[in-house]
Amino acid sequence: MDLTTALGLAAGAAVVLTLILLGGDLRTFYDVHAIIVIFGGSFAATLIRFPLSSILHGVPMGMKYVFTMRRMTQRELVDEIARLAEIARKVGPLGLEKEEVPDEFLAIGVRYVADGYDADFIRETMERERETFLTHLDEGQKIYRAIGDCAPAFGMVGTLIGMVQMFANMTDPSKLGPFMAVALLATLYGALVANILCLPIADKLALKLHDEETNRTLIIDGVMMLRESKNPQIVREMLQAYVPEQHRAEDSELATA
Repeated sequence: MDLTTALGLAAGAAVVLTLILLGGDLRTFYDVHAIIVIFGGSFAATLIRFPLSSILHGVPMGMKYVFTMRRMTQRELVDEIARLAEIARKVGPLGLEKEEVPDEFLAIGVRYVADGYDADFIRETMERERETFLTHLDEGQKIYRAIGDCAPAFGMVGTLIGMVQMFANMTDPSKLGPFMAVALLATLYGALVANILCLPIADKLALKLHDEETNRTLIIDGVMMLRESKNPQIVREMLQAYVPEQHRAEDSELATA
């Protein structure tokens, strides 16, 4: 689980709740009309912006991956592929059949190599699966960013509606309070939905998108080297380009030692 996402959301909620409770109670900050204009308006705008299929794919996938840490880092992937290359070089591709591979995408490629599929088929199939996955993840971050962009705007819409209703009922003081609450709470809800939830999630998904693109490209290159039965040391050296600079330096120090 990605603890930074969970901790960030918990910290944001804790700050807002603390400020609310220091000056009153939660019921003061609850208003049905403000909820309707923010969530109903944002949902309607999202439906207009995106096809339903993209929403059905993107929203659940985005929520899943924003709380999920990748099981293997780039450095660990290089080590794992080099290990598999050593097995393939010693006993042949069939020796990979019984190997437990932690990464699902790498496991697919290893199975293709063990089954003796053509190199062009392996590359085309894995690249297609990579692009499909990245497209769906990109849809998720775009949808959350769109919601984050329009939530404050609908907060302003709610504020304007509340102010219009308030000025239209100036002769009835009992209605001024509820209409003012709609005006202020709509803006508050819009700011919270955008800045604590949707925009941070969109930014986190954008980072994960880049990370997954790098990792899956690394895996495809590594699987093609397994298919060609390259020397494990050559495999490791060729895949080092995907490893962050500081980790490459650590590997060089270990190799020297």
